Amino acid sequence: MSDSLDDLPGPRSSPEQEPGGWEEPAEQGPGLRAALEAILMVVDEPVAEVTLAQVLERPTHEVAEALRGLSEEYTAAGRGFDLRQVAGGWRFYTRADCAPVVERFVRDGQQTRLTQAALETLAVVAYRQPVSRARVAAVRGVNSDGVMRTLVARGLVEEAGTDPESQAVLYRTTSYFLERLGLKSLEELPELAPFLPDDVDGIEDARPA
Repeated sequence: MSDSLDDLPGPRSSPEQEPGGWEEPAEQGPGLRAALEAILMVVDEPVAEVTLAQVLERPTHEVAEALRGLSEEYTAAGRGFDLRQVAGGWRFYTRADCAPVVERFVRDGQQTRLTQAALETLAVVAYRQPVSRARVAAVRGVNSDGVMRTLVARGLVEEAGTDPESQAVLYRTTSYFLERLGLKSLEELPELAPFLPDDVDGIEDARPA
């Protein structure tokens, strides 16, 4: 004869019938911070808080709080990377103190830097946008069509409609431009006045040679 009560005749109660009821086991998975880290490790551009909240099915304010917490945690720990909010989203970046080390590691001759002409053109677009190619050429004093095409191809500049009077195509910087410079918005661009020469009266009327 079995000593087990389960072998005795009569109805047996199921877990759902036990006093106090029965709860489904909690859903297993990574915590919010771990999930955010996993996603941000594979992105190649900043991701908005609302997008992360939708993917993780969590309130946006919780996601924003977790992101700020992670950023502060990395900074306090002196990690070699930090989590920054730029161009309307969040992304991992190499910490500024470690930039020289990373630069030495990746310096293999395959990096293509912007030419001086491209940097000048990009600066004009950044500070005067939306701006036409003719206006950029007027400021620089030289035709900038080829350079502008290069900047567009690299995703730093994009078309922004046309001028209502001249119908010329206007250009502006992109979110990728902000991302590369580590800026949240164009308002964080440094003031231009300290870098200008004393005599700039003719800059507006300058025309390419």
